[in-house]
Amino acid sequence: IRDRIMAGVCLTKETWRPLLVKSDGPALVRLVIHVGLVLFLATIISLRPPYWPALVILQGVTLIFLFAPLHECIHNTAFKSTWCNRLVAIACGWLLLLPPAWFRYYHLNHHRFTNDPARDPELITPKPLNRRDHLIYMTGLTTWWRQLLVLLRNAFGQNRDDFIPRKAHRRITLEAALFIAAYGIAYQIIGDAVYWSWVLPALIGQPFLRGFLLAEHLNCPNVRNMTENSRTTITNVVVRWLTWNMSFHAEHHYQPAVPFHKLPLFHQYLRPQLQVIHEGYFDLNRDHWSRLT
Repeated sequence: IRDRIMAGVCLTKETWRPLLVKSDGPALVRLVIHVGLVLFLATIISLRPPYWPALVILQGVTLIFLFAPLHECIHNTAFKSTWCNRLVAIACGWLLLLPPAWFRYYHLNHHRFTNDPARDPELITPKPLNRRDHLIYMTGLTTWWRQLLVLLRNAFGQNRDDFIPRKAHRRITLEAALFIAAYGIAYQIIGDAVYWSWVLPALIGQPFLRGFLLAEHLNCPNVRNMTENSRTTITNVVVRWLTWNMSFHAEHHYQPAVPFHKLPLFHQYLRPQLQVIHEGYFDLNRDHWSRLT
């Protein structure tokens, strides 16, 4: 391994190699707590204690940010074990209407062509340019609708996305069909409780995820340099925990092979070169709102 010059700091192989070492422990502990919290809140909601509707909001935020372990497992960096990454990606993707086989191609092309208006899949749908469209976007309803259409198109073998290789079409079709079948089985088993513990919380939680994801590349230059086209947002320990350190987004784009639990350390090396850093998600979204017509 050659010495690598980054951020004005010489990262020798002794420094660089530990950043890339994957392990099962940190992700397993975080996943058990994260999923445990989702199940605990679902149980409390089902008992209908006083003020239980307030818990639906908390459940929504906790549930929707299972997107974070899904994202990590798509990169095969959350766990050292490949089967753990695959299994967790399937479970989280199923809960969020986001089949992981399709999402992996979508997301890796986003990494490959970050902020390229012609080739970045995340830019297929333009970001809202006025306050009305922004409010509609922030509800998350358009996101759910697009994900539902993707799921249905995939299940019926009608996927036409340019970033999906032909060899993957059969696997993506099978995955989507199995997801739909599993939704039907889940409803038969769980019944109406699925609405209060899963569907409604997911709808309520989606705006929080939209505000978080919007910060990753919003108003960043359309250049190839990952220290310029991606934003790191400095936030509190609760948000960092819930989002599996994806607030260190420029670091993640600079080297996606660094596991989530090592991103804070990587941030220390890379920070002198980061071009886009913001303090807090609330302030960032508020500033963006003020710029919209």
